[in-house]
Amino acid sequence: MKFIVSSSSLLKHLQQISGVINANTVLPILEDFLCEIEDKKLTIVATDLETVMRVQMDVESKVNGRVCIPSKILIDSLKNLPDQPLTFNIDKNFAVEITSDNGKYKVMGENPDNFPKEPGADDTTVFTLPSSALVTAINKTLFAVSNDDLRPAMTGVFFELNTEYMQFVATDAHRLVRYKRTDVKCPKNESFIVPKKPLNLLKNALPDNDDELTISYNGNHLFVSHGTTQLICRLIDARFPDYKVVIPTDNPYKLVVSKGDFQNALRRVSVFSNKSTNQVALTISGSELQLAAQDVDFSFEGNERMNCQYDGEDLQIAFNARFLIEMLNAAETNDVKVELATSTKAGIIKPTEAEADEDLLMLVMPLMLNN
Repeated sequence: MKFIVSSSSLLKHLQQISGVINANTVLPILEDFLCEIEDKKLTIVATDLETVMRVQMDVESKVNGRVCIPSKILIDSLKNLPDQPLTFNIDKNFAVEITSDNGKYKVMGENPDNFPKEPGADDTTVFTLPSSALVTAINKTLFAVSNDDLRPAMTGVFFELNTEYMQFVATDAHRLVRYKRTDVKCPKNESFIVPKKPLNLLKNALPDNDDELTISYNGNHLFVSHGTTQLICRLIDARFPDYKVVIPTDNPYKLVVSKGDFQNALRRVSVFSNKSTNQVALTISGSELQLAAQDVDFSFEGNERMNCQYDGEDLQIAFNARFLIEMLNAAETNDVKVELATSTKAGIIKPTEAEADEDLLMLVMPLMLNN
């Protein structure tokens, strides 16, 4: 089989899906791209057995065929080639010869029949949503996903589908993010957990615009397609914790603070905090917020004061500064509202204004004060 393709276009498509391939795989064939040509269209597939990603592009070719090509050497060679047409020649033993304007490169391919089959989309429920809605949801929740493999349910984002809205929840037991879209209607009320890796891949592959995505799912897999890009991933087979019970319904004290100033103050003060806890203590009284951090082992100490609007009794409460900084990134307003109750009760962070069809709630557990 033989085909001609633009080097830069091929590289762009390969980079979109190369994140699927793990560095140390169990099966050598998982380090390859599966390339299939049918009717002058080249489909490239990458898989790690849990996630499958495919892209399609136009090429010049007279015959159909399939081959597996090692991903690393193919991408490394394309990165160093200027934009030009490349001719791929594959013989019956799957040896691949790539010819450029002034060079010839050979690499040994593998038998495509050994490449893992992708799961079929049987018995799926289908709906559509704007690409930007999914990209925003991933950006606002992914940072709160747990890395603890002993709690598999928390290592992904919980998709809650409803005929009225769609909700995304992530938690690592120290903080929780709930993001709701009322402009997305789903065919029925269902829920599933999507792992972190495919969501990261989607975030990078999808455009942040109003393009329509087709999403379908069944009991085991999620299928997302946008134009010529498609992703299939296995869902996490676990039960997501009942997150609704941890969200406090009555946090009477309201603190409104400038997001940028608060974030910068946290960054400066947390330099002096204990590195294992990142603890920063907040003392709020009247219209003043005081941030303090210390690391007793090294005699480090940092204090700062800033203005705020506060409605409530004087309060001292401590949080992990890194968690707060990451959560503030998800709120896209100039000011944020923090709802508090006591020094041992979870704080709730919300943007001061929200888009008409969006609702974002972030919860963070306090730390014990080192008094």
